[in-house]
Amino acid sequence: MRAALCYNKDMICFVIAMESEAAPVLKNMQLSSTENKCGKKLYRGTLCGEDTAVIVCGVGKVNAACGAQFMCDNFAPKAIINIGVAGGLNATMRAGEIYSISSACQYDFDLVQLNGTPIGTLNEFTERLLPLSVTGGYAEKILATGDRFNDDKKDFELLTEDIHADIRDMEGGAIAQVCIHAGVKFYSFKAMSDIAGSGSTTEQFLANTALCAKNLEQEIPHIFGAVKADIAK
Repeated sequence: MRAALCYNKDMICFVIAMESEAAPVLKNMQLSSTENKCGKKLYRGTLCGEDTAVIVCGVGKVNAACGAQFMCDNFAPKAIINIGVAGGLNATMRAGEIYSISSACQYDFDLVQLNGTPIGTLNEFTERLLPLSVTGGYAEKILATGDRFNDDKKDFELLTEDIHADIRDMEGGAIAQVCIHAGVKFYSFKAMSDIAGSGSTTEQFLANTALCAKNLEQEIPHIFGAVKADIAK
């Protein structure tokens, strides 16, 4: 029989896709342990004097959902925070800028032919945009999540003209889905690594990752404090 996991409960936890995206949080933490759980790296320690945990879930929606569910099952978190880089869909955005996500959808979920619901509408919901909690004073944006990293024109038209999304990523919408079902508040903060219409997405991503990490590292204490204050209301 597998032993039950024993972790502190009622913490604010992080679900983050990549080690490079987790680094801004980890650099602000006093780490106490590092474990491998379910094929994912789990960090524990304190942040701003509070117990917290960070799981590096891996890229993509399934990885993100697995990481979020692990945290919900084992930590009963007061809130989950997702931070990381993402692509801006509006030419007025600038690389390195940080935004708070107010709602998210999974734009590659398509049941149109089956039941006529708009692309991105999950079968257990009536609206395709899932609400997130917001705090911190950052500009609020709509996120579109899908298991694709590309410059595809059709995707851009779907995201901007149909869904009216401002930002795209590969995890946020899936974490939102898990948190809604678990009854856990979910916050997401995204730094822009690439902007549509400003050249190759890949080249921008590689060029701007360090800037995004620097800006997020500076903002982590504020983000964590703002979430802590918001859930205490």
